[in-house]
Amino acid sequence: MNPKIIITEDGSNTLFVPSLNENYHSSYGAIQESRHIFINTGFLSVKKTNINIFEIGFGTGLNALLTYIEASKNNQKTYYETIELYPLEHEIIKALNYPQILTPLEKDVFFKIHSTWNEEIEISDFFTIKKIKADLIDFKFDKQFDLVYFDAFSPEVQPEMWTKEIFEKIFKQLNINGVLTTYSAKGSVKRILKETGFKIEKLSGPPGKREIIRATKLKNHF
Repeated sequence: MNPKIIITEDGSNTLFVPSLNENYHSSYGAIQESRHIFINTGFLSVKKTNINIFEIGFGTGLNALLTYIEASKNNQKTYYETIELYPLEHEIIKALNYPQILTPLEKDVFFKIHSTWNEEIEISDFFTIKKIKADLIDFKFDKQFDLVYFDAFSPEVQPEMWTKEIFEKIFKQLNINGVLTTYSAKGSVKRILKETGFKIEKLSGPPGKREIIRATKLKNHF
């Protein structure tokens, strides 16, 4: 992948992948984009004391760190499982500036989140993470979830991740009233989500993006 670190407009880092001509986050601001799409639209919309989250595309670990921070405010018991086919090299992780911006008094949290793959790690009494190096297409779930962060590369770059088969697979693993949130508001994505059985909400996006999608499973469809 050979990603390159760049600085976005809110001062936070993202990565640029030359071979894909794709950023991991918006150039308008990595932190503000992730917080808007996955925390404000996703995490805060699920009103549960104990919450199970599944993230597609662990990437830089920014969504996980922001979730840890939000969960810590109310000691909300959070289990966070995430899948990534291309984990980042340690040197890149060390160079990202999220700990300095978001957790200056506990910088080690970010590195603990990145530390171990394929087993559960208890970051705190209220936040446990399991990172899995795998391809979602072949992945076998063993848990049900309340919330999905769908943060794969764009449909143009990674079309195999935005198919009806993938969304049906996710739909089956969501609890009733479970939520999927994603940055893409393409017509084809909305159509597939509706066909899968989700209720779609088109919401205002972060700077640089007009709309995003929140999809809710109101009943079993299969």
